Amino acid sequence: MAKTTAGILLYRYSNGMPEFFLVHPGGPFWSKKDIGAWSVPKGELNENEDVLLAAKREFEEETSIKVDGEFIALKAAKGSNGKTIRIFALQHDVDPSLVKSNLFSMEWPAKSGKFREFPEVDRGKWFSFEEAVVKINKHQVQVLQELREKIDLQI
Repeated sequence: MAKTTAGILLYRYSNGMPEFFLVHPGGPFWSKKDIGAWSVPKGELNENEDVLLAAKREFEEETSIKVDGEFIALKAAKGSNGKTIRIFALQHDVDPSLVKSNLFSMEWPAKSGKFREFPEVDRGKWFSFEEAVVKINKHQVQVLQELREKIDLQI
C-alpha cells in the first residue's frame, strides 16, 4: 500500500507579494542539485497518525521550528514513488537561518561500508511564486499553485 507524507507550506507577504518557504534536501545526492530539488518540509506519517499532527511534527523535525495557527488544507498530490502528499498551508514568517534539521545515516561513499550522518534538510529559503515553481519538486508544483490561487482570492 502506498504511503502518505504530510507537510506544511508556509507563506508570507513581502512588499505586498506572497513568498513561499521551501527546504533543500541534505545529503550527498542533493548537494549540487537546485532546480526541481526544493520541497515543502514533509515526511511520512506513522501508523494511524493524524495528518495535521504529522505535518507539524515533520516540519519541526526538518527545521527545528514549531508552527501553529490557522492551517489551510490543500488537495492531495501524488509523488513519483506513488506516495500521497498531504500539505497544509500556513501564513507564518520564519527566519531561514534558524533551520536545523534532524539527521539520517547512509553508506557514503556508496558501497564503501562506511556510514555517515547527513541533515535531512540542509537549508531553507523564501521564494517568490515565480522562483518557487522552478525550484520545487515537480510533483509539488500543484500544491504551490493551489495555495497561490487561494491566497489571491484573499487579497
